[in-house]
Amino acid sequence: MDYPNTPNPLRPLRASKPTAELFRLPELGMDGDALALDIRRYFAYFLGRDRHCRSSHYPYLALVLSLRDRLMERWKRTRYAYEEQDAKHAYYLSLEFLMGRALNNALLNLGLGETTESALRRLGLEVEELIDVEHDAGLGNGGLGRLAACFLDSCATLQLPVMGYGIRYEYGMFRQHVENCRQMEEPDHWLRDGNPWELERPELTRRIQYYGRTEFQRGADGRLRARWVDSHDVLAVPYDIPIPGYKNDTVNVLRLWSSAATDEFDLGEFNAGSYTESVAAKNAAENITMVLYPNDASENGKELRLKQQYFLASASLQDVLYRWEHYHGPDYSRFAEKNCFQLNDTHPSCAVPELMRLLMDEHDMEWDQAWTITSRTMAYTNHTLLPEALEKWPVRLFGQLLPRLLEIIYEINARFLTEVARRWPGDNDRLARMSLIEEGPDPQVRMAYLAIVGSYSVNGVAELHSDLLRQGLFRDFFELWPHKFNNKTNGVTQRRWLASANPSLAGLVTETLGDGWITRLDELRGLARHADDPAFRERWRAVKRANKVRLAEMVRRDCGVAFDPDALFDVQVKRIHEYKRQQLNLLHAIHLYARLKNGEAGDWTPRCVLIGGKAAPGYFMAKRIITLTCKVAEMINGDPEVGDRLKVVFLPNYRVSAMEVIAPGTDLSEQISTAGKEASGTGNMKFMMNGAVTIGTLDGANIEIREELMKLTGNDDNFFLFGLTAEEVEAARHHYDPNAIIEADPDLKRVMALLESGHFNHLEPGLFDPIIHAIRSPHDPWLVAADFRAYVDAQDRADAAYRDGERWTRMSILNTAASGKFSTDRTMRDYNAEIWRLTPVPVGR
Repeated sequence: MDYPNTPNPLRPLRASKPTAELFRLPELGMDGDALALDIRRYFAYFLGRDRHCRSSHYPYLALVLSLRDRLMERWKRTRYAYEEQDAKHAYYLSLEFLMGRALNNALLNLGLGETTESALRRLGLEVEELIDVEHDAGLGNGGLGRLAACFLDSCATLQLPVMGYGIRYEYGMFRQHVENCRQMEEPDHWLRDGNPWELERPELTRRIQYYGRTEFQRGADGRLRARWVDSHDVLAVPYDIPIPGYKNDTVNVLRLWSSAATDEFDLGEFNAGSYTESVAAKNAAENITMVLYPNDASENGKELRLKQQYFLASASLQDVLYRWEHYHGPDYSRFAEKNCFQLNDTHPSCAVPELMRLLMDEHDMEWDQAWTITSRTMAYTNHTLLPEALEKWPVRLFGQLLPRLLEIIYEINARFLTEVARRWPGDNDRLARMSLIEEGPDPQVRMAYLAIVGSYSVNGVAELHSDLLRQGLFRDFFELWPHKFNNKTNGVTQRRWLASANPSLAGLVTETLGDGWITRLDELRGLARHADDPAFRERWRAVKRANKVRLAEMVRRDCGVAFDPDALFDVQVKRIHEYKRQQLNLLHAIHLYARLKNGEAGDWTPRCVLIGGKAAPGYFMAKRIITLTCKVAEMINGDPEVGDRLKVVFLPNYRVSAMEVIAPGTDLSEQISTAGKEASGTGNMKFMMNGAVTIGTLDGANIEIREELMKLTGNDDNFFLFGLTAEEVEAARHHYDPNAIIEADPDLKRVMALLESGHFNHLEPGLFDPIIHAIRSPHDPWLVAADFRAYVDAQDRADAAYRDGERWTRMSILNTAASGKFSTDRTMRDYNAEIWRLTPVPVGR
């Protein structure tokens, strides 16, 4: 509300719109002189710095602001092009966006890398130093969030009208360090120095409702209308981040929402002298976007996480509907034709009932019209095969926090179950299995089922994953709606993960093939023609060794351990989880240690094992795996009999900027999850793209990585395959006897004896008993013991291959050559062709 005598900076201009004189400016120069001048002006005038400045932070800010100006020009032109074409839009709703650092990516996509380096040198600055100033934007926990970031890059490069929506967490993914071999979590206040890339848009603030109750009123036309009243409201303030395409003048938008208190507070409490209490409740609104993914083990944690999910869904949908009416008025007849919402996993599933609420309660539609629009605009991506990872919310909590949405969910469910009953009359078991409400002592809302029912497309993220969804997790829904289900194999953007992260290799590839691969990654297949050229292999090997030297320096700095760049660099970096089987990797490291200690070092291949990743703060076993990694590393690295033949480290605080060093320097990529458990994986693609050779199971996208290598080479020599298949895993569960397997395998028996003797934990008896018991349990869902022998044999094959330097280099080249399928450019083309159906929009000048 505007008060007559109160200044309001967001009040609309009295004129209908500003004249062109206000916003039309000469185009900014892209040459070194223009860029250097802008950097100097920002540094001296806007930031107010002078010769006494000793901090690299301010030159970094001056550079970013100069680049952002150039992005802003293209950002506006992109928006105008979309408006003029009345383009169909897709909106990518994700609770995570693991963006990493933006500076190097902006330089690459603007084509200003060399120009900026030259301009900065004239000013006495080095671009590498300024890049290191930037904080990782750690707004995600792992692969799902990093995938979302890659998607946005590819959409902009393909000139697709796609806008990302997420949350602007004040504190991102926690900073990890290790004390006494234990993971310790520290807050990652990534915004403490601000974010110069973002643009606050307070005029687009949205109001989000929580709690309260529903009030029904019958109108003059006899219709019953609902109003959500007596709610506790918070504000969603948008911050926009530019997402540039590669050298094409397109700049899309990632809009992140930050929560803020309303200006209102309880005057009754204030007048009674309870000012602090009256304001505190409103200030608590800011906690909604304070921390990425709170621990939901407690009731308070569950409530906050559900608040975050609804906050994202409601703010984003309100924003899209506002924009629609701004351009098209209140006519929604073509809304579904022009808009699509992609739900990145179950987290944004509240979007289904929230869009229904907005269309019915705020825009006066009847149910059938609102449902037609909703079910024709929502599309759902599933990212997990683990049933426990499918989100469910207690009905009592959902109803207390979001009462109007729960009513809508019950109505969706009633209509849906009617359809199921018509298809399968009398099948009450199926009705119970498919219901959006899981009955029991504490009924739950099944969010994945809500997303499926409300969407016109449901996709997995690798061929095996999508097949297992159809056959297992969502079989009932597939039998009802087979046309909804499809696969979209993940990818990564080669611009960040090869062109930017590995400039030496990128330079060699460009010199050999031209630069078309930067937007058409399948052109890398041309490298296969050079794999048998000794001179090319020598150059490839030199690039790889230089990258290994850089990785070894990071290990020395962060872990205090010396890696020999001539050793095999064996790397497993990803979220710590039992199904990803870091514990199997450790059993192999202990096996190698035992061989050395027992004088079995014939034909030895020096090996440096690097494990990195974060464990969820409440995940006991994952944290204990980190402790085991560190204890094993201490024992091995401190043993003079082992020396440089074997090194093991746990790299703390794994993050995007660390992976940009790790992937180029890795020889052997560990992708060893239990078959049928990993949805896709994207680290496997980053390593492959940078010439690492994979050792892995037939799980997730590993299957397709191996297939691409076989298509290119006609053989299976470039992927170290081991382990049970997904079908064999399921069959083995009925008769699994890990103790018999251990007893029958002398190597595994020796490894377990070392673990059980307390060799790695003399001062803390029983420390690793939970891991030992899990491996020995016949109910171990990850079948660690079952795959041990096959894993060791595959590692022996890797050792032998690495000792033949020419053979290994050839394998490395072929892995990069076969990686073309795994670009998010291909993934986004698939999404667009089969789900979104957007028209690319060129951006003119």
